[in-house]
Amino acid sequence: MKQGDVTNSGRNTVRDVAAAAGVSIATVSRVLNGRGNVAPETRELVESTVARLRGPGPRPRGPARPIAGSIFVRCPYVLTDYFGVIVSSIADTLLLYGRQLVLDAGESAQRSPALAKLPGRSGLAGAVLILPPESAADIEALRAHRFPFVVVDPRLPPPRDVAAVSAAHAAGARSLTAHLTWLGHRRIGVVAGPREWLASDARLAGHSAALADAGVLSAPGLIRHVEPTVEWGRRAAGELLDLPERPTALVGFNDKAAVGALQAAAARGLRVPHDVSVAGFDDIDLSRATSPTLTTVRQPLAELGRMAVSLLARLLERHELEALHVELATELVVRDSTDRVPR
Repeated sequence: MKQGDVTNSGRNTVRDVAAAAGVSIATVSRVLNGRGNVAPETRELVESTVARLRGPGPRPRGPARPIAGSIFVRCPYVLTDYFGVIVSSIADTLLLYGRQLVLDAGESAQRSPALAKLPGRSGLAGAVLILPPESAADIEALRAHRFPFVVVDPRLPPPRDVAAVSAAHAAGARSLTAHLTWLGHRRIGVVAGPREWLASDARLAGHSAALADAGVLSAPGLIRHVEPTVEWGRRAAGELLDLPERPTALVGFNDKAAVGALQAAAARGLRVPHDVSVAGFDDIDLSRATSPTLTTVRQPLAELGRMAVSLLARLLERHELEALHVELATELVVRDSTDRVPR
């Protein structure tokens, strides 16, 4: 051990920690001095040994060094113009930080127990998890291993001490519904996302708040929870348009669901927006390719990726994060698919 690596006056020595943990003195020294060439499970073992030994244990001297290694990016979905934009932004930003990317993508990746294996994989410094399908318990288990990671667009409410970045779903939905109520709509159907998704709850809350601002109560009978695809959007919108008193406007969970609503309206001979207004969420390329073009809410997809890498970089540099759950502003984009209530 080099003299000056640690101070230990009246404390457990590096030798004490090494003996208790069953590792070499050199390994303990590397952990205490923040060097990156230590396997994650070994680092955790040394840190937990220091914590449980009597006394505060040896202290590192000088600033900790950033954790070395590549970044694991998990996006277990097809890299369409939604997920593809986020992943591309992450890749570009990691390059600026001099980090290599290890990509785990495609729907088949949903069946892989990737999170459980991350702490034991050599050469990885941290991870970015995009809309992770794993349970809250799986996320908690990864956090308990002290493996650095950031969640993008969490599906479930993230633990308080897990870094996460998402769009301001509630504010975005509120601005969209406020636009529709300003146009005179009061009976608004919602093709919402899955009930258990955090974004679904947030957007419904924003929708209800905008209706309340207009003096209207949200009607459960005008809400359908479905998977956010064109096909499911078409089915759910069809159910709403077939109601005895049909809605004058439809809001999709995303642009794909809104495209399904356009199809459902066309199948019933309804003109958009003359007979029914339709709006989406995300502002992906599809929203500008429809006829009429979609009114929607723009999510800052590229910025989600950039912010995730920025947060992770700070974790890897062992900085404290005060704002662990970051929401990025959305923007209402008004196009041709919404208009005043038909008379």
